Order: sequence, then structure tokens, then C-alpha cells
Amino acid sequence: MQGMLETALANPWDTLRSILDDPLHPGGREATEELLDRAAVTTGTQVADIGCGAGTSLSIARDRGANVVGVDRSPSGRETVRGDMRQLPLSNNSVEVVLAECVMCLTEQHETALTETARIVEPDGYLALSDVTVEGQLPDLPAPITTGLCLESSRSRQGTIEAIEAAGYDVIDVQNHRDDILAMQEKLEKKVDYEQILGLLGERGRRLLDGIHEAEAAVAEDRIGYLSVVAQRSM
Repeated sequence: MQGMLETALANPWDTLRSILDDPLHPGGREATEELLDRAAVTTGTQVADIGCGAGTSLSIARDRGANVVGVDRSPSGRETVRGDMRQLPLSNNSVEVVLAECVMCLTEQHETALTETARIVEPDGYLALSDVTVEGQLPDLPAPITTGLCLESSRSRQGTIEAIEAAGYDVIDVQNHRDDILAMQEKLEKKVDYEQILGLLGERGRRLLDGIHEAEAAVAEDRIGYLSVVAQRSM
């Protein structure tokens, strides 16, 4: 059992995926559908999904008739290519919409990654982005928690918006998904007995449990949040 726990902690995203439904972000499939609606993704729209992971959002876009390509460091499934968000393997002005769900928080080079999206999207095209946000100073959380919650390189809401604008976009719509992140937290609490499971790891488990409680408090206080932004590339 302890070996299984160590494996789960070593790859918190896969562990979360085994508990929650894809797409693995607050709001799930419904949030992706709404984000695509706001970016006017419909039949024939050329869409690039940056950091597409298992490709669930690609399938959602494809189901509404969009022409899709996914970019990921470990591509899998149909219509995906290997690439890094800081140097996208796509041509200038080659897509109408860039979808970037919960991925910019994974790199410290936000400006480079956002500028790359602006390079590949055509003039007047859209960036449809959602991401974790962090307000103020967070406590020093254990590594599996900061990794699983994508907190290592997250920015504030205002910092995220300013970075998008600096990359060459006009922000036209911003939504706060506080209810979605609270619902995701509640779902995890119902499915996982943290105290019983982490109790098997002794002192390390107690430190992780303290970290979980600190992260939950930060969510409740809106220091950890989630937002979505639709922005149009400036001419």
C-alpha cells in the first residue's frame, strides 16, 4: 500500500485524473464548452490546443466541427504533435483560436509562451485561456500539492490579464470560476479520505495533510482561484 501511495504522490496529475473526470480542471467539460462558445469555435474553426494532454478538449472542439491540432510535450491520440509552448511547432497566423487550459501556470516563461500563441493566431483571432491564479503570499506547501494544483508558476488575476495584453491581445471577456474550484475541492473531499490514507505515511503523511488543509484554506479565502479569459489578437 505504501508503494502505491508513493507512486501516486510522484505523479499527482495522473492520480487526480483517476479520481476526477477529464478535462482535468475546475468546471470540467462544461467549462471547456463555455470557453469554446465564448471564442466562437464552431464548424470549420481552426483551433490549436496548447498543452492538450490526453486530448479531451480536442475531442470537444472536434465534436462541434472545428479543425483541431493539439500540441503537447508527450502527444497522444489523434491530431496531436510534439512541441513546447515556448516554441510552438506551428506557422505564423495559422489558426483562428488558441485554446490554453490550465497550462500557462506550468512555465515561468509566461511572456514567451503567450507571445508564441499570438504568433500562430491570425489577426483578429482569439486566445481562449483558463488558468490557476494566486493572490498574495501562499504558505510553503509540500511539492505534491504545489504540483498537483499547478501553483509553482501561477500569477495573480491581474498579472495574468496584464501578461495577455502585453503579448499583443485585447482582453474582451474575463470570468472568475470560484464556484467551479470549490466544487472540484468538494468532489475530491467526498472521494478521498485524506486522513486515513496519509496516516499510513507517518510524519510525512501528517505534513502532507497539513499542506492540504492550508491549500483548502487558501481556496476558501480566494487566495487560490481560477479564471478564464477570451482575448482577441490586436491588429
